[in-house]
Amino acid sequence: MEEKTKYLVQVACEILNKRGVDTGSGHPVITLLAGDGSQREFYRLCFENDLSFILITPTEGQKQGMAEALSSWSIGNHLYHRGVPVPELLGFNSNIGLIVSEDMGDVRLYEYIHGPHQDENSQFAVYRKIVRKLVRMQINGREGFDTSWCWQSGHYDRLLMLEKETGYFHEALVNDFMGLETHDSTLETEFKDLADQASKAPSGFFLHRDFQSRNIMLKEGVIRFIDYQGGRLGPLGYDLASLLIDPYVGLPEKMQEMLIDEYVMELKKNISYDIDQFRQEFIYLSLQRNLQMLGAFAFLSKQRNKSFFRQYIPPALNSLQSLLAKPLLQKYSALKQTTEICLAKAQPYDI
Repeated sequence: MEEKTKYLVQVACEILNKRGVDTGSGHPVITLLAGDGSQREFYRLCFENDLSFILITPTEGQKQGMAEALSSWSIGNHLYHRGVPVPELLGFNSNIGLIVSEDMGDVRLYEYIHGPHQDENSQFAVYRKIVRKLVRMQINGREGFDTSWCWQSGHYDRLLMLEKETGYFHEALVNDFMGLETHDSTLETEFKDLADQASKAPSGFFLHRDFQSRNIMLKEGVIRFIDYQGGRLGPLGYDLASLLIDPYVGLPEKMQEMLIDEYVMELKKNISYDIDQFRQEFIYLSLQRNLQMLGAFAFLSKQRNKSFFRQYIPPALNSLQSLLAKPLLQKYSALKQTTEICLAKAQPYDI
């Protein structure tokens, strides 16, 4: 490990020196940081002159790690130069996939919301700023976006919904995590209908696809979005849904509605869009996102042994149940029944 970190420091210093950054003459300190669900490795590199930077590199042996790193570098630079609030990237070493990034500190929206002395007014104020910046990212980020930068798929489409979201939910949560052997063709039919409805939304906007409180940094009043390497072109409502139904925070429904109104007002300032259509699209895309994150929590908990994510399965199931009570979604009776079974199975246990 020591040899690896020494090499990372050496390469990072070379990158910084080429950018004209004075790294001083002392010995820099490198510290490994936690990476949530990511398989990448994150380090903080600190110098004696109080400068610090974040180093991001693929985990050794990780499949497609280099492709993900290149996506992060390409998409990050694009967003930054389009005026989207992301950290500045100072350099990239393509041999080892190392990215040197601006250091935005340790306070994510998640820590801010759960910090002391935070009332609903202060929470709403910061979320208002975020949804406005989200609109900027979605609209400005699409301009000149090259789908060849994407390491997975270049578009959020019906096939992705079925394979990576509803299919993910069914396999990772229902079958694997909950141990339920379901072979209900009605459920499959409902997933196809949901994908049909959700894929009607115009999909030519920049989509972050994991836009939630642990991927938004706050530093001295400055907001920055991170973890955008899975970005692609997609619909407007998905990222807003990711932010509002985020189980890490659990925003009250009233605040969610107020933030949707705030988002809509900002959207109307920037483009012409049928708002009634948007609100309908938002409901279907919220359901897609809710199913995706349940699949992710189950997979990370059981297959990657990241127990932190287990605690968010019950609130995400509650969110799913609330969504399915909406008039537009009540037709999905098989999914509603499956959700109720999963909730009942979850409740007696500290999962």
